[in-house]
Amino acid sequence: MRETLAAERDAILAALTPVVDGIAATFGPVCEVVLHDYRNPEKSVVAVAGSVTGRTVGGAMSEIGMRVLADGDEAADELNYVTRTRNGTLVKSSTMVLRDSTGAVFGALCVNVDVGAVSQVHGLLGALAGLGAAPAELPTTTFGNDIDSVVDALVDAHQSKQRGSWAELDRAERLELFGGLDTRGVFAVRGAVEQVAARLGISRASAYNYLSQARAAHGTASDTSAGGQA
Repeated sequence: MRETLAAERDAILAALTPVVDGIAATFGPVCEVVLHDYRNPEKSVVAVAGSVTGRTVGGAMSEIGMRVLADGDEAADELNYVTRTRNGTLVKSSTMVLRDSTGAVFGALCVNVDVGAVSQVHGLLGALAGLGAAPAELPTTTFGNDIDSVVDALVDAHQSKQRGSWAELDRAERLELFGGLDTRGVFAVRGAVEQVAARLGISRASAYNYLSQARAAHGTASDTSAGGQA
């Protein structure tokens, strides 16, 4: 059964590979299409066309992929959401999860469109028309070709929201930090607990303890065993 499902998933990815090129060619250089196989999170990108976020084949999933991985088979498509890359590029994206015949999520087809130029034209027209409303603040999404850089960026982003370094945080703030990272799907990646611990300068045992407490406080799953989903 397992081998049959693996073959089925491989076939779905193979069938979608030419679709990746077709969509990107249709929308032109402002469009990037990425095909992910979440069975290998650290190298989930199996096909890519276009270059909006700089993804390459063999690259890691983004934090969006982490969130999908954390949601497991309950993950849903996320369509037409707008975000910014870390270099400021305004991107409209859609993430469509891939399921096998049992309904299990194993990958995603992602479309990213650089809408920065459109936004600039819109702003110019708005200024000419006398419309001075400021654009809404958009979240920043980390895209990277290695999983470590994505995890590090998420840790840095959450720390920047706190009042200081790890040593200056009280217990509630530390739990909030771990809970926030968990919500973003960071700990769905193998080895992420150890990486976060190293980034914060704490022991692996302490990191697992804070994660367990954060999950208990939010009533979420507490599987933080080494080599598991954490």
